[in-house]
Amino acid sequence: MENFLQDKDLWIVGSVCLVASILWRRFWNLFTYKRKRDSSPESASIDIQFREKDGKDKSKVYQKGLKTQKKKKPLDASDLVQAGFEEVQNQQNNQLSQCTAETAVSTAAHQDLIEEEQEVDKYREGKDDKQQAAVEEEAKEQESVAELFQIIEEDKKEEENRLKKEEALWLSEVNQLAALNSSDRTDGSITVTPESCEENLEIIFSTKRHVTDETLPDELKKSRVEEDKELEEDEVAGLKAAEVGPERTEERTEEKRKNAEPVIDEYVVDSSPPPPAPFEHRLVTAKTHQITSYYTINKEEVLGGGRFGMVHKCVEKSSGLVLAAKIIKARSQKEKEVVKCEIEVMNQLNHDNLIQLYAAFESRHEIILVMEYVDGGELFDRIIDENYKLTELDTVLFIRQISEGLQYMHKMYILHLDLKPENILCVSRQTNKVKIIDFGLARRYKPREKLRVNFGTPEFLAPEVINYEFVSFPTDMWSLGVITYMLLSGLSPFLGEDDNETLNNILACQWSFEEAEFADISEEAKDFISRLLVKSKSWRMSASQSLKHPWLSDRALHYHLHHKKNKCHSSHAPPPEG
Repeated sequence: MENFLQDKDLWIVGSVCLVASILWRRFWNLFTYKRKRDSSPESASIDIQFREKDGKDKSKVYQKGLKTQKKKKPLDASDLVQAGFEEVQNQQNNQLSQCTAETAVSTAAHQDLIEEEQEVDKYREGKDDKQQAAVEEEAKEQESVAELFQIIEEDKKEEENRLKKEEALWLSEVNQLAALNSSDRTDGSITVTPESCEENLEIIFSTKRHVTDETLPDELKKSRVEEDKELEEDEVAGLKAAEVGPERTEERTEEKRKNAEPVIDEYVVDSSPPPPAPFEHRLVTAKTHQITSYYTINKEEVLGGGRFGMVHKCVEKSSGLVLAAKIIKARSQKEKEVVKCEIEVMNQLNHDNLIQLYAAFESRHEIILVMEYVDGGELFDRIIDENYKLTELDTVLFIRQISEGLQYMHKMYILHLDLKPENILCVSRQTNKVKIIDFGLARRYKPREKLRVNFGTPEFLAPEVINYEFVSFPTDMWSLGVITYMLLSGLSPFLGEDDNETLNNILACQWSFEEAEFADISEEAKDFISRLLVKSKSWRMSASQSLKHPWLSDRALHYHLHHKKNKCHSSHAPPPEG
């Protein structure tokens, strides 16, 4: 028993010494760490910044909990001493494990600190290297700029010296030439004009060539002799030109320039828009006031008419502005809604090739639209007029303007659906400027809502309208093709004995250029029509594409048509005299 107690005391003393040594090592590590951290505040602050950036504390290590021991049975009396010994041994083991964990924590913290310091040093070194590289690049750029400026200055100086030498040489040669001319002639001295500087320079170059001829072989000397003869001839011509004076030399240079430059055969078509309406674009609503209170309508002067009613000339009393009054019969509410739809469409259209609306008045049995006035008459009148000399170039001008008007309408998602020569007015009888009118059948195109219509003029209806299919922008382009055909030939491509035959011709798409009226028409015009009178609407040209077609855009073709001046539908023109 005594031996056991002695062994126990020795064990306790050894364990206490071990614990003391571990605690002393821990205290020393913490002391050195704190001293090193206090000695370098910059690294400590950088360490804090890195931890804030990462969002984690790198030096903190979470200890794991100890494993729970299993429950044991109650001890017997004979085993109390052994139990006490085991309890003491367990306590010592717990202390030892705790000490080792704490030392592991301290060593891990110290190692993390060292790694972070190394990262900071690397970051500083990289930053210093970048700054140094940037400074070196700036220095190199400054040096290169300075060298460039130096080179430019040297070039300037060399150029100035060269010009001075050439000027001195030129002056000496001019003086020599003047002296020679004065000695050869008895009439007096000849003053060398500045206009003959080019000839004098040629003489200078010829003298240089004579000097270098001495070093050339015999074969090359022969060619040089020939060149010298040519130069002498040029010299004589230059002296004669100096005697004649600068005016004739300028004329000759202009003639040479004209002969040298190839003349491009182009003719620029007058693509300027027609004059705009004499008032700003307005948003009009139908008023219930009496129109006679504001306007004077001349019922005797009729400008046009149709199924809707009549158009008369009128004058605004307050301003004296000349306008046109379109009187539409509308007794029922449904008829009035149709006219109001036309007003809404015209409120959305603001283009020089489209007629503009000024005011609207509603009464019990009619609605009157007051619009822009033009006095050139309908385009249809020019087609049927035998005395009017309508050329193919005139047709180009008409169709180009109609295409521009349609392009604008289609951009605004509006379909005209009644395009024909009667609905195109000329601004005046002296010009070829036109405007599209009559938007009574126009409709707003909505892609999601499929639109079908069952109205229009039979000769100009597209196949999809006759078949009661969906209509869209190509529907107007079909009508443009029919108008083009009529302007060029004076004939209607699908007109039959009655409306049924006309509609059947359209559905069969039967038309051709075999008529004699197309004998002198250009191939580009025929191609233009062929790209519009296509039964499938998806294959027709759009308004934008038609404006890019060669028939409407090729200046060389327009030049040819301008000089050719071939008359359209020549069978309607009067026979030539003599």
